[in-house]
Amino acid sequence: MKLLVAALESELVAFPEQLPGFERLVTGPGKLKATYALTRALDAAPYDEILVVGTAGALDETIGSGVHEVHWAFQHDVINEDGVRGEHVSMPQRMQLGEGDVSIATGDSFIDDAEAVELILSLGGRLVDMESFAYAWVAEQFGVPIRIWKAVSDNAQDGANLTWEQAVTACSHELRDRVREVYGV
Repeated sequence: MKLLVAALESELVAFPEQLPGFERLVTGPGKLKATYALTRALDAAPYDEILVVGTAGALDETIGSGVHEVHWAFQHDVINEDGVRGEHVSMPQRMQLGEGDVSIATGDSFIDDAEAVELILSLGGRLVDMESFAYAWVAEQFGVPIRIWKAVSDNAQDGANLTWEQAVTACSHELRDRVREVYGV
């Protein structure tokens, strides 16, 4: 059995309530809620794989719209004891999920200004969200393989011409299409 994970119910609006071969988990937004909910789920039942689907803001203008598989994640909103931004005092600097250059910067705030975008870009972030690092870390603690697919909902700091509701619905449909294509369900 696989576990289909999203932070928000709205990110799963295009998915059927029951998806063959998958159980479903909505964690709530942010690193703490993501960590708590995924830990409880993995402690309660064994899973062969975790598939995270959701939305992300694009920081790197070359990343483009559509669905992207995340290859590594880091926390952009932490600072270690030496004052190095993007490095936690006791957590790994980054979680490697595969080979490639699609990175996601995770933090507990919305990124909506040029200064924050430049800082995260300087740390290597191409996408930004509020949960991916937490999901990857928890999956590693339990030894469960994880894939993270993010659909670009907006470019951080831009004046998007879609409402959040319209954007997340469109992203959910893109993610559903990818699940159907890759998993056949």
